[in-house]
Amino acid sequence: MEEIGEHVAPSEAALSVEQAVAAAERLGYPVLVRSAFALGGLGSGFANNKDELTSLVTSAFAHTSQVLVDKSLKGWKEIEYEVVRDAYDNCVTVCNMENIDPLGIHTGESIVVAPSQTLNDHEYNMLRNTAIKVIRHLGIVGECNIQYALNPESEQYYIIEVNARLSRSSALASKATGYPLAYVAAKLGLGIPLPQLKNSVTNSTTANFEPSLDYCVVKVPRWDLSKFLRVSTKIGSSMKSVGEVMAIGRSFEEAFQKALRMVDENCVGFDHTIKPVSEEELQTPTDKRIFVLASAFRAGYTVDQLYELTKIDRWFLHKMKNIADHERLLETYNQDESAMPPEVMRKAKQLGFSDKQIALAVQSTELVVRKLRHDWSILPVVKQIDTVAAEWPAFTNYLYLTYHGTEDDLSFADQHVMVIGSGVYRIGSSVEFDWCAVGCITELRKMGYKTIMVNYNPETVSTDYDMCDRLYFDEISFEVVMDIYERENPEGVILSMGGQLPNNIAMSLHRQQCRILGTSPEFIDCAENRFKFSRMLDTIGISQPQWKELSDTESAVKFCEKVGYPCLVRPSYVLSGAAMNVAYGDSDLEKYLSSAVAVSKEHPVVISKFIQEAKEIDVDAVACDGVVMAIAVSEHVENAGVHSGDATLVTPPQDLNQKTIERIKMIVHAIGQELQSPDRSTCS
Repeated sequence: MEEIGEHVAPSEAALSVEQAVAAAERLGYPVLVRSAFALGGLGSGFANNKDELTSLVTSAFAHTSQVLVDKSLKGWKEIEYEVVRDAYDNCVTVCNMENIDPLGIHTGESIVVAPSQTLNDHEYNMLRNTAIKVIRHLGIVGECNIQYALNPESEQYYIIEVNARLSRSSALASKATGYPLAYVAAKLGLGIPLPQLKNSVTNSTTANFEPSLDYCVVKVPRWDLSKFLRVSTKIGSSMKSVGEVMAIGRSFEEAFQKALRMVDENCVGFDHTIKPVSEEELQTPTDKRIFVLASAFRAGYTVDQLYELTKIDRWFLHKMKNIADHERLLETYNQDESAMPPEVMRKAKQLGFSDKQIALAVQSTELVVRKLRHDWSILPVVKQIDTVAAEWPAFTNYLYLTYHGTEDDLSFADQHVMVIGSGVYRIGSSVEFDWCAVGCITELRKMGYKTIMVNYNPETVSTDYDMCDRLYFDEISFEVVMDIYERENPEGVILSMGGQLPNNIAMSLHRQQCRILGTSPEFIDCAENRFKFSRMLDTIGISQPQWKELSDTESAVKFCEKVGYPCLVRPSYVLSGAAMNVAYGDSDLEKYLSSAVAVSKEHPVVISKFIQEAKEIDVDAVACDGVVMAIAVSEHVENAGVHSGDATLVTPPQDLNQKTIERIKMIVHAIGQELQSPDRSTCS
C-alpha cells in the first residue's frame, strides 16, 4: 500500500506474547488484536491495557502462529467497496456499503446499508478511486472486497484490509445490486474481458457498467445467543452471528424496519418494548442494542446524546428518530384507528411500519388495520431491480414491494405457482430448507409452471433471480405474502418447502381464502399445535407419554408431581426446540413455562412426562392423499433428550429389531392417514 501512497492502520505482527506486548507499547493503547489468516474475526478483540492484551493474545495463539496488533480506530466509519477487474485492466466498483455500526464491530456483526448514505460526493469518489488503484496494484483478476476506516471528523482514511476473493459481503453486494459477482468473477478468471460480458438483467448493457441503485438496501445479522447458557451477548470484532437478512425499500426507514422483522418474525420493527434503556449497552454493543436505541428515543434521549454514546452517525439516528416520532403520533389514535387521517397511515407504511405494528400502536388488530388500509387504497407497489436505475428496461423479474411509488413496474396477467422460502439462517434452519425450495422451483419449471419465489436471505440460491420466473425479495409474513398473493393471483402457494416460517402463517393465509397446495392448513395446524396433535394420537390409539395442556402454573405443578419429574415443556409452532426444556423440579418448571409462553404466545404449551434412558427414532416420510409412498427410519446414537439437530443419526437403523420397525411404520401410516381425512378427522 505504501508503494502507491496509500495508508493502512498502524500495525505490527507478533509471534509471541512478549512481542505483542512490546508492539502495543509502541502503538499505544487501545489496540486491536487479530489472528493472522483467520476468518470471521476468529481470536480477535480490543485490549485497553497489558492484562487484557495478554489474555487476548494467548487465546489467539490457539488458532494461529502469528497475531497482528493494530492501533484501535474504534468509532470511525467503516466503509466497504466490492470491485471487479479483468485481465485487461478494466475495473468496475460494483457496490459500496456503509456499516451503520462504527468500527469496532465486525462487518458480519454490523447493520449495513447500501449504497452508503452519509458520504459526500468527494468522500465517495476518493474511496472509489483508491479501490481501483489498489486492485490494479495488487494485480487481482476477478472480484475483491476492500474495507476502509474513515475518520468521521475529517477525510483521513485507512485501508483496513483487502480480500482478494469473494467475501461474506459479496453475496450481499450481488443481491443488493443485481450484479452477479461470482458469475462475473468466474468468467474473468477464464480471461474473458468485462466489455464482452452481457448484463443479464438488462440484456443490453455490459458487465463493464457500474450498477446504479434507485432504492436502499439494509442488512441486519441474526444471532441465536439465547440458545447458550452464560454466553456473552456483547458483539465486537469476532463474529457470532449465524445468518443475515437483506431488506429493500425506497427509504432507509422502510428497508430498516423490514429487515428487523425479517431477522425475527416475533419482532414488529424498531420496537421500544424489547429492551429497556441501558447506557452501558449503548456504549458496549450487544445483539439487542438496536432495540435499546428504540427505548432511548422513547425515553427522550436526543440524537446528540445517542451519538456520543454509540458513535452511530447522526444521519442514521435521525432516521431512527423519525420512526419513533411517528409511532407516538399513531398512539394518539388509540382505540379509534378510523379517526386517523389516511396521510398518517400512508406515512407509517412509507416509514416501514407493518400492519401489526400499527395495530399495536392504536390498540387494534392486524386485520382491522389491513381492511382500513385497503379501504383507503393504501397499497404497496411492485418495483423491479434493474441495476441501471431505470435507464434501460429490465428483463428479469427481481422484485420488491414499496409504499414509495404510484404504479407497478410490471403486469400480472400470467398464472404462477408461489413458493415460500425459509428466510434467515438460524440454529435449526440453514441451507437444507433453501435447497428444498430450489428443488421445488426447479421441478415446477420442468413441469411447465411459471414460478414465484418469496425469500429475503442474500446468502441463498433461492434468491438468485434466474432460479425462478419472479423473485420477490421481501418479507415472509402474513401481510406481505397476502399482498403478493392478491396482486399475482397464483394457482396456489407451496408452504412445505421453507421449514417452520411458512407453516407459521398457514392458518392466517387460509382464513383469507388463500389456495394452499399440499397438506391443508387445518392439518398443518393439527401437526404443529401440540395440544391438537396429542389429542389426535389419543383418539386414534397411538400410545404417548402422559400429557396435559397448560392452563396455569399451579395445575402444571400438580400434573408434574402426579406423573413424576422429569417433565418436558413443549410450545407449539417452534423451530429447533426453541423454549423446549426438560424440567426436573418446580423451579425449573416455572422458569421454562414463562419462556415457552413468551415464544408461542398464540398457542398452548403442552407438558408431558419425559421418559429417560429411551432410544430416539426419527422418521421421514412422503404421503399422497394420506397414503405413505416412501419412508426412511433413522436411529439416534444418543439417548432421548438430545435434539435431533444435535444428535448423531444412523440410517438405516442398526439396533432395532424387525418388529419395532414394523410398529414404527404402522404408526407413521396411521398418522399420515389421519392428517388427510377431513371427513373423520380428530383434529378439529
